[in-house]
Amino acid sequence: MSDSGRRKPEWAGDGEGFTCSVMDGVAGGHDGLPGASARPRFQRRRPTYSEAQMLAGVRAADRTVLGRVLSLIESNADHHMELAQNLLRQLLPETGRAIRIGITGVPGAGKSTFIDAFGTLLCEQGHRVAVLAVDPSSTLTRGSILGDKTRMESLSRHPGAFIRPSPTGGTLGGVSRKTRETMLLCEAAGFDVILVETVGVGQSEATVRSMTDFFMLLTLTGAGDDLQGIKRGVMENADAIVINKADGDNRAKAERLGHEFTHALRYLKTPTPGWQPKAFLVSALEKQGLGEVWGAIERFREITGENGFFETRRHEQVTEWMMSMVLDQVQQRFLGLPAVQQRLPALRREVAEGTLPATAAARELLNTANCPLFSPKTPEKDSTHDSKS
Repeated sequence: MSDSGRRKPEWAGDGEGFTCSVMDGVAGGHDGLPGASARPRFQRRRPTYSEAQMLAGVRAADRTVLGRVLSLIESNADHHMELAQNLLRQLLPETGRAIRIGITGVPGAGKSTFIDAFGTLLCEQGHRVAVLAVDPSSTLTRGSILGDKTRMESLSRHPGAFIRPSPTGGTLGGVSRKTRETMLLCEAAGFDVILVETVGVGQSEATVRSMTDFFMLLTLTGAGDDLQGIKRGVMENADAIVINKADGDNRAKAERLGHEFTHALRYLKTPTPGWQPKAFLVSALEKQGLGEVWGAIERFREITGENGFFETRRHEQVTEWMMSMVLDQVQQRFLGLPAVQQRLPALRREVAEGTLPATAAARELLNTANCPLFSPKTPEKDSTHDSKS
């Protein structure tokens, strides 16, 4: 190296040597640490479980095992789905004993705060509560924040509670595509109250009605414009309307709104025979009114159990679930066909450019499948006419 290359900077001080230098690499250990060859090999942090261990872990409500099986349920990998369905099939006789409560609400109504206070109250009464908090997935990145658990500080620390955030994955209806199966798994683990928190409110939120026993709409004063637009899709499906944040100066407004809702609900057809929905005033922050809501849910279960509608609704929900799964798998298998995957990009481009109508493109894609299930039906020929000709 030339002298100019070894010229020291001004801050290096006097003397011929440099202030710092690079230490040569070491083959063995140094500073009391073992060398690379002496270090233990990296061990897998996540242990593997056999099918029998997973079944035993779910029945024992082992949170680690339960979380692992829930990940299998949510996975779209074929081998994961097969294992998950086999586990569900064996656990199915141990499900159905919990009360399933769907909770939706307008933005800012305080769903997470309400669930935190409400779930904690139930846990203190001896119940075991599972919360399935569904978080919206980004349409751009497909990711989700999954931050609902952090807003349920009290409930997340209770040993009798289990909180599972899940992404919607683009599924409409405010719930995840696997929420139903997740709910069954939590029931098999011994949780007797299942709270399903949806992503928000809108016409498609009525989907949660098809998987729960009791459907609760959470709102607050000043949300009249939002409710006016959704009442035909959500309000008429609600078994109860809970007006949250009914405290302080807002108490009088909440009482007036409660009377208005109770009066309006009398003119809507009740979604549950034998049950008349009503409005409840709640302050999740001050822990007020939560007991009245739970008392209404207990009366609801008693009334619907006596008139037989509780079981009837669940039977209808199971069959609807089966048909929705059929349609979902038909769509996945169709889009997975090689011929469809090859033709689909060109059809999308032609439709986007306006050179091909969307309906014509859909029919062409169905014909491309070359499958009797998707091929258009052709009229049968007259055998008598063919023989004469």
